[in-house]
Amino acid sequence: MNPLLSPFDTAPFLQIENEHFKPAFLQSIEDARAEIDAITKNTDAPTFENTIEALEFSGQQLDRISSVFFNLNSAETNEEIQKIAQEVSPLLSEFGNDITLNEDLFKRVKAVYDQKGSLDLTVEQNTLLDKKYKSFSRNGANLSEEKKTRLRAIDAKLAKLKLTFGENVLAETNKYQLHLTDEADLDGLPEGEKEAAAHLALSKGKEDGWMITLDYPSYIPFMKYAKNRELRKELSMAFGSRAFHNDKLDNQENVLDIAKLRFERANLLGYKTHANFVLEERMAETPEKVHSFLNELLSKAKPAAEREFKQLENFAKKLDNIDRLEKWDSSYYSEKLKQELFNLDDEKLKPYFKLENVINGVFKVAENLFDLQFEEVHDIEKYHDEVKTYKVYDADKNFVSLFYADFHPRAGKRGGAWMTSYKSQWKRNGENVRPHISNVCNFTPSTKSKPSLLTFNEVTTLFHEFGHGLHGMLANTTYPSLSGTSVFWDFVELPSQVLENWCYEKEALELFAKHYETGETIPMALVQKIKESATFQEGMQTLRQLSFGLLDMSWHGIYPTSITNVKAHEDEAFKDTSLYPATPETCMSTAFSHIFQGGYSSGYYSYKWAEVLDADAFAYFKEEGIFNKEVATKFKDNVLSQGGTENPMTLYKRFRGAEPNVEALLERAGLLQS
Repeated sequence: MNPLLSPFDTAPFLQIENEHFKPAFLQSIEDARAEIDAITKNTDAPTFENTIEALEFSGQQLDRISSVFFNLNSAETNEEIQKIAQEVSPLLSEFGNDITLNEDLFKRVKAVYDQKGSLDLTVEQNTLLDKKYKSFSRNGANLSEEKKTRLRAIDAKLAKLKLTFGENVLAETNKYQLHLTDEADLDGLPEGEKEAAAHLALSKGKEDGWMITLDYPSYIPFMKYAKNRELRKELSMAFGSRAFHNDKLDNQENVLDIAKLRFERANLLGYKTHANFVLEERMAETPEKVHSFLNELLSKAKPAAEREFKQLENFAKKLDNIDRLEKWDSSYYSEKLKQELFNLDDEKLKPYFKLENVINGVFKVAENLFDLQFEEVHDIEKYHDEVKTYKVYDADKNFVSLFYADFHPRAGKRGGAWMTSYKSQWKRNGENVRPHISNVCNFTPSTKSKPSLLTFNEVTTLFHEFGHGLHGMLANTTYPSLSGTSVFWDFVELPSQVLENWCYEKEALELFAKHYETGETIPMALVQKIKESATFQEGMQTLRQLSFGLLDMSWHGIYPTSITNVKAHEDEAFKDTSLYPATPETCMSTAFSHIFQGGYSSGYYSYKWAEVLDADAFAYFKEEGIFNKEVATKFKDNVLSQGGTENPMTLYKRFRGAEPNVEALLERAGLLQS
């Protein structure tokens, strides 16, 4: 019996074998196809219920299987799973095309859409109808047969290229290991980081020495603390040149092919560029608005960034007689300067941020704001022993959500941090079906002598992903495709980024920032230093984020057909944001998974866009109190629970009473005087 083909509530991880996946995909695609056929062969006149709602709730088993499989391919993959992904991705792409290019189905959807004005629909139903109609019109339903055939070929090719891109980045990340046997090479590293490196070496089969890898919990501390400049350079070059070695793991051709196929696809559908296609369904609306937004922030941030860079150069010169600051010097001297200016470094803070305490802290913040209770349970199947599972309840003990948490790096797990869903929320037949949400991160694991202690940056990452998690957990919509984080992409980062603000507030830190050995609450002098240092090098940080957004738009907001050299194109995109000397051996695009594997193509600007929203939103909390129940309830009722049921600006104004003000971000970032 294939566990994926039986109805299941929680994912049956312990029963699933790899050989179950492909048959389950094939069967559930056929089942979903039969559901589509039932809609198209219905002899009754098309209605919202028998066409739009029927389409919305079709293919649910396929959706569940896909969520289990592709989440595993990110968090616990292996060669066999990657091979299956390469096989099933084109099948799923083809099936998606079979729906959007199904003329009989489109006729029924269009018939309902054309009588929209006379239908008595709710706001959410209207949104669903618009979304379903656009899913056809924006994906080729109005194309000729010849163009439809080409569209199918493009989508199948893109599905495989994106997978290959991600596999290459993961393989390159896993392949590099810096095995050190001379303790002098670790000079500068705190004892906890040395111990973690020794632990890592043992786990990689080395009986002596220390291991540094390109996984963030290993890479970042070395770049921040190691005095050995040559080793920092080696590590930086390895990280910066992932999938840029003209070998079988090289992504240069993949980057060019993805950009060109996306452009061709957009043209086929009647759009000028891929960015024009994507941004039609975003708050920003057009590439011109995105460029205007990025360039406005660039004009504010660049003078500050240049001042900060000069300060860093002078500091490195004074401290170590460094004549030319390089990229591999950035974290090291920034950390030293930060310590000098604020007498604050992560090693002083980490003892107060034991992972379990931070988890309990973010739960407590959610309780104080939204009356949520988190109860760890041990009877839910999980895909790895390290995963923790929680049942989430409201104040009346009603079940709200299941929550999975997976916090440490492994060989089969891609880098970074993300929120995902194993089951969406929806309402049907009087039942409010609750969601299953997951947070996945890569934090430093515990060692023999120390528990997992987080850097402050890791604390904000945990809060960030948990903000996404709350968006999923508190969903309260009728339709799964409008639920939770199914919102305009430049709105999706608001709940995540706004929650980061609580990490800087005394009232919140007192809830969980307690020394792991003594239990002492973090001293308020340290809290004050955290707040004071929050805008440290904000100009440089902003410039860095803007450079990524501009690089994204350079690939997707132009005609890419003439681009032949990935590195030369990237250098041109970075010319207005570069501070450090160029490194010809490195290339960001070949490992820029957000835009070439994930869903951020033409959308990387949204991090900054959402910062404007989050700064403005948190200003409201600050005015009324960071745990003010009235403001929190307005945020929950108008943002977190509403998903994509209405235009995000409408939802935001309902919460805030006005459109967001960019001044709040500039003030918070200390950039107003620039």
